[in-house]
Amino acid sequence: MSLEKDINQQVFRSEYQKAIINLIYTFNWVNEKINRRFEPFDITQQQFNILRILRGAGQPLSTLQIRQRMLDKMSDTSRIVDRLVKKGMVKKTISREDRRLVDVLMTEKGKKLLQSMDVMNEEMESIFKYLSDEEAKLLNVLLDKIRMIETPPEDNSAETAVTG
Repeated sequence: MSLEKDINQQVFRSEYQKAIINLIYTFNWVNEKINRRFEPFDITQQQFNILRILRGAGQPLSTLQIRQRMLDKMSDTSRIVDRLVKKGMVKKTISREDRRLVDVLMTEKGKKLLQSMDVMNEEMESIFKYLSDEEAKLLNVLLDKIRMIETPPEDNSAETAVTG
């Protein structure tokens, strides 16, 4: 189905506006499909992302290191880790290198959950089943290109009102 039919809008200001709306709409569509696949495992995308980061690292990581690798940079990593601790998927220990930091490591329960979810890889990729390998490659190139847009640096010259 086309974007025009899906959102019942026939005219867009420009192809750029349509692309932005299409990207947001498609993100939400894919997000919904992924969330439905995670429901039986009682896990969120962010929790899954943290478990995959820990498995990929092969060693304990600080919450800061996890946050740097997260797909969702706005996530409250500490809160998500605490929820994983309550579920028995990870545990926290004091860092041996810097006692001010907490290291997070995956438990056997977390490893087993990820192993059981690994079978979903093909199912997840099937969301893009109508794209050829070349089209998927082009999509990746285009998405990378979109993110190349530089954001203007923050203006730090303005005075902040501090009273004391």
